[in-house]
Amino acid sequence: MRSMNLVAALAAVFSCLATAAPAPEQPLLAPRAGALTQVQDFGKNPSGIKMFTYVPAKLAAKPPVVLVLHACAWTAASFFGSTKYGQLAEQHGFVLVFGQTPKDGDCWDVSSDQTLTHDGGGDSTGLANMVRYALQKYSGDASRVYVTGESSGAMMTQVMAAVYPDMFAAASEFSGEPAGCFRTGSVRGWNSQCAGGQVKKSPADWAAQVHKMYPSYTGVYPKMQVYHGDVDKTLNINSFNESIKEWSGIFGYSGTAKQTIENSPGARLTKYIYGDRLQGIWGHGFGHVVPTNETEALTWFGILLAQLHPESSP
Repeated sequence: MRSMNLVAALAAVFSCLATAAPAPEQPLLAPRAGALTQVQDFGKNPSGIKMFTYVPAKLAAKPPVVLVLHACAWTAASFFGSTKYGQLAEQHGFVLVFGQTPKDGDCWDVSSDQTLTHDGGGDSTGLANMVRYALQKYSGDASRVYVTGESSGAMMTQVMAAVYPDMFAAASEFSGEPAGCFRTGSVRGWNSQCAGGQVKKSPADWAAQVHKMYPSYTGVYPKMQVYHGDVDKTLNINSFNESIKEWSGIFGYSGTAKQTIENSPGARLTKYIYGDRLQGIWGHGFGHVVPTNETEALTWFGILLAQLHPESSP
């Protein structure tokens, strides 16, 4: 994951604590720029994860909701402080929900059977209830809910899209793994075979694994945008290929890019478009992780106008 100066990280956390909002019974609807508000009671939370929100001063009518998930060794506050999501929320009026693992710096649980099952318990259940809380609290648009994250948060981004496909319209993940690849049966388990790029399946097999996470679901799955770097030594570069295969299987795509765009959405990045619901973005010379591109993610979600980045919408 991205390096971060320890002093700066601690300063971000303490700054957040110093400007913390009142308890949920006295909600702050327009927190100051740069501040997250912790929500203590947002519904069933079997694994004890934490919820933080950022609500702009001028909230859009029926606002979109964006769930943002940090990497291992980070917190909601440190990840929030490293991104432009707060400023963009102020400009466009959407609600941000930042999840945080039970212990500061933990990785997300993307490995247990509970978290890989719809409403089965684990971190995924708590995260889904955060979104439900935000939709109700701020009269959000349930058709415009999105999820994004880095590293462990990127893995959980794919898990949330697979386990709660009825909740999310689109996902954008930065250096993660296919949903279900990290399964060990244990909570917060480390799957060395998956991380090492040794787990390889056909698109049909990946899709079958995803469908088992929510067997009764017959609707459309969220759009998926996958980033990975070609010198990633933490999560093998094969993770990109397997993620593309997984979602190609879900969407019925061939897995062969229909369009390739060099230096998009930035220098040393190549965008592969597999269909209107799947993009892969390959980072040349990037390790772990390819840094979050907030404007590209929000364009993919449809929150920012597509004409600002015309290649984002084939």
